[in-house]
Amino acid sequence: MVDDTSIFIGASRKPDDSYQRAEQLLLRYGNRHGLITGATGTGKTVSLQVLAEGFSNAGVPVFCADIKGDLSGIAMMGEGKDFLVKRAEQVKLDPYRFQEFPVIFWDLFGEQGHPIRATVSEMGPLLLSRLMSLTEAQEGVMNIAFRIADEEGLLLLDLKDLQALLANIAERADEISARYGNVTKPSVGAIQRTLLVLEQQGAANFFGEPALRIADIMRTTRDGRGAVSVLAADKLMMNPRLYATFLLWLMSELFEELPEVGDVERPKLVFFFDEAHLLFEDAPKVLVDRVEQVVRLIRSKGVGVYFVTQNPLDIPEKVLAQLGNRVQHALRAYTPREQQAVRTAADTFRPNPDFDCATAITQLATGEALVSMLEDKGVPAMVQRTLIRPPSSRLGPISPDERRKLIAESPVAGQYDQMVDRESAFEILQKKAKEAQDAEAEAQQADSGRSRWGIPGLDDVLGTGGRRSSNRQTVAEAAIKSVVRSVGSSVGRAIVRGILGSLARGR
Repeated sequence: MVDDTSIFIGASRKPDDSYQRAEQLLLRYGNRHGLITGATGTGKTVSLQVLAEGFSNAGVPVFCADIKGDLSGIAMMGEGKDFLVKRAEQVKLDPYRFQEFPVIFWDLFGEQGHPIRATVSEMGPLLLSRLMSLTEAQEGVMNIAFRIADEEGLLLLDLKDLQALLANIAERADEISARYGNVTKPSVGAIQRTLLVLEQQGAANFFGEPALRIADIMRTTRDGRGAVSVLAADKLMMNPRLYATFLLWLMSELFEELPEVGDVERPKLVFFFDEAHLLFEDAPKVLVDRVEQVVRLIRSKGVGVYFVTQNPLDIPEKVLAQLGNRVQHALRAYTPREQQAVRTAADTFRPNPDFDCATAITQLATGEALVSMLEDKGVPAMVQRTLIRPPSSRLGPISPDERRKLIAESPVAGQYDQMVDRESAFEILQKKAKEAQDAEAEAQQADSGRSRWGIPGLDDVLGTGGRRSSNRQTVAEAAIKSVVRSVGSSVGRAIVRGILGSLARGR
């Protein structure tokens, strides 16, 4: 039933509802991505839990979001409840063993798990503009801001760094417009107001250091099991744009950092993207195109991406075409759009002559799904009506005390708890502004001294009274321009940004 080359998902049924065969996901095709869809309450979370358990036991690290808190139970030993034991018998899962899995809890707000942070530079202008819902003109200003930061060696670590840079750009709007195109103070002001809203929504907790190290979500235990990183997302879902942008950033980081490995016996990491419709909702075409590109190419890095959503229409067609392993739970077909979703889901499967796929989708019971996994040579298997196996871990959430204990015993305990605020754009620009201010004050004092001891009428004779030559600079102006020139460094010029505009680390 279970071997080291596949994950047991459940058992398919014959037309008379008798046992047909075991349905399995071949690990060597685990990085060919996947899709779990179905209406609310049809069993998507359990299917996700079963797959996460299987990958973990196979030594594959897993990252997944816990939208409702139910997925946290994967950290605890399962219990032999009657309906679970009955389902194990129906799918011929013998023996049905209970397990607890190595879980690391994460939380962008640092309340139900270890804090997760990224720097503003790592996020990049494209994703940040998406997060802030900027207009095309404002996105252009954001791109210019990142270009200036890269050229002038200004580290953008947290939101106050970006705010300081934008204020600096507003002061230099004429100079910058001459180099990069029109930069208006109203556009900068609109971005600053949006940043303030973002900060009030809790995003300030996410931007900063220490930033998440990819290696910490790719851990394995001493007994060879993959760690399951669970992101607490119940509070995060109150800001769905932040949730979607964070997961997209993480996927792009994986793409940029991991080496090419080609075809492998099992994935290096599996990434579950729950509520996947949020990624594509109102997303500009350029972002959707780049997501499609990342999904297509990240397979060669050994990463499998599994989208979890209610409706297959939530996923753009180009992305949908990349998802080889599919689990389709029940859909309701009351409205025209729901009927279209059923037809779309049915059309994506390799037909089975034993039943009509579109009709079956509307008749599936809870915990039952249409399953089609990639077979030998990567060919999709004929769709089968399948009873999903029961999980080995706890079905349902863990208690707050259990969560606190697991967080305290985590292998990354203490590494991300305290935010570090090192010198970056905010401090550098503040320091330079003070130096320029001091230089201006000294210049004014010097001018005042000369006027007290000067020869009467000399300024009129020389033609310098009350004005200065147009080609001369004050000490303050010279200091400001010197600052602008000196801030640029080899580090800034060497910055390389990846496919989604995020900073490519270590380059």
